[in-house]
Amino acid sequence: MEQSNIRWKKYLPKSVLSLKDYSGRIFAADLAAGVTVGLVALPLAMAFAIASGLTPQAGIYCAVVTGFIISLLGGSKVQIGGPTGAFVVVIAGILAKHGIHGLFLCTMMAGVMLVIMGVTGLGKAVQFIPRPVVMGFTNGIAVLIASTQIRDFFGLRLEHNPGEFFARMKELVEHAGTLSLAATALGVASLAIILITPRINKRVPGYIVALVAGTAAAALLKLPVETIGSRFGGIPAGLPHLQIPEFHTALILPLISSAVTIAMLGAIESLMSCVVADSMSGDKHNPNVELVAQGVANIFSPIFGGLPATGAIARTATNIRSGAKTPVAGIIHAFTLLAVLLFAAPLARYIPMAVLASILFVVSYNMGQWGETFRLLQLNKSAVAVWLVTFGLTVMADLTTAVEFGMILAALTFIRNVAETTSVSPVTKDYILTGRAHVLHDKHIPDYVEVFTVQGALMFGAAQKLEVILHRLHTLPPVVILRLRGMSAIDSTGLGAIEDIAARLHTSGHHLLLCGAKEHPSRLIHQAVFVEQIGAENICDNIQHALDRAKQIMEATHGVSAVEQMQKP
Repeated sequence: MEQSNIRWKKYLPKSVLSLKDYSGRIFAADLAAGVTVGLVALPLAMAFAIASGLTPQAGIYCAVVTGFIISLLGGSKVQIGGPTGAFVVVIAGILAKHGIHGLFLCTMMAGVMLVIMGVTGLGKAVQFIPRPVVMGFTNGIAVLIASTQIRDFFGLRLEHNPGEFFARMKELVEHAGTLSLAATALGVASLAIILITPRINKRVPGYIVALVAGTAAAALLKLPVETIGSRFGGIPAGLPHLQIPEFHTALILPLISSAVTIAMLGAIESLMSCVVADSMSGDKHNPNVELVAQGVANIFSPIFGGLPATGAIARTATNIRSGAKTPVAGIIHAFTLLAVLLFAAPLARYIPMAVLASILFVVSYNMGQWGETFRLLQLNKSAVAVWLVTFGLTVMADLTTAVEFGMILAALTFIRNVAETTSVSPVTKDYILTGRAHVLHDKHIPDYVEVFTVQGALMFGAAQKLEVILHRLHTLPPVVILRLRGMSAIDSTGLGAIEDIAARLHTSGHHLLLCGAKEHPSRLIHQAVFVEQIGAENICDNIQHALDRAKQIMEATHGVSAVEQMQKP
């Protein structure tokens, strides 16, 4: 019976599993977090829809429907789902080619693909996308989103807003003389509020303060700026009309590549958000259950006039910081947005476009993760080449082409890296003597040390196997040694995985040491940017040096006598 319960648990959503220990105290925490993140999601949902070429209410409809479904059926306790910046470029392209009905059909096709991925256990397939590819298209999307908001931020009057990046930039430069001082001042002030608010009070969302203050200023001062009302005629109050999207068989083949892009983007961002949520909340998400929920949400979103959705990292982090404990917080977030839609929709007509543009500027900057990109580009030329191709094609061509070429280049780089690790050399006396320092059989491993060994290439597609360390996080001794003697190669994805493990261990009071890396992977490991994260003193030549370093750590934290006692065989 117990084994049967364990087997069924892997198919159940977190909302069901959370009911066992639910209480009034937990509900109070979920209620506060849900209302907070619901208010944060409001301007973001409208801004993403407008940036995609849709009406603002489409974003709210999407946030309500998908936010509810993803929290109810998902595999994470604190994940918040809804429209995100990752889809803006893709949606705009689909709308330009196939119209709104093509977008709805494409979204439902992507939803079916996500359900299939989850049901068949392909939730881990997205881990085979290399880190430079992910960072490349993320950076490219961030640049594109920011470029679409320049017009509204400065109040420029354009006859049309081209879809291509360089054509858009040319149009913006040619119409720079139409700049509106009122819109620019409002945009700059809103941007300042968003950036300054967290420094004053981290519990108050800067987006909400900017939205309320900017809207009030524009209305009270009667500023001559464009608003949601002047461009879209406001947001209709009440529930959306349910409508099954028109099914055109002729569109299926042309939309397959776009549907795959939406499905892969949805899977990548939702699972990335789940990983962030795990590190912040201490929970462990179920990737396959999460993908099924994402798929169901994207199947239902077009029925209510919504756009594609996925897990939202910023809103999920806000949810956790606001005290969320279970998926009930995400459900309350959806009902909060619904309440706004039912009772406060007419007020949305006064929201200035410059304020929404400032919000999207901050969102695009944050989603770009430029600090991590800078560190990635310091690793090696291969990572730079893959990133550059993916980033360039995302900006200049389209996301599907960028990911395809990025993956091809990454695969070729993988083959080259593996080939470089193959060598044939004679066994000499020096080789035997040097190898003895790496042998474990004659070493005593004290109780305060746990040794994990890596065999094979630690590259994209395999880097997630390091999670076995985190699975034992609560039973690990103070020092963890990662023995890399059997590791033939490593790439930026593998380095990132080690950095993530080191951060999680450090947060839980543990220490991570690396030892024994061979010549080829050792060159990457000793890059300054990686050494800075791990600590030069924690990267050891061999297992004996690592054990000596572990002893130093323990003596510094527990005292010499205590360590001597723990070292006894």
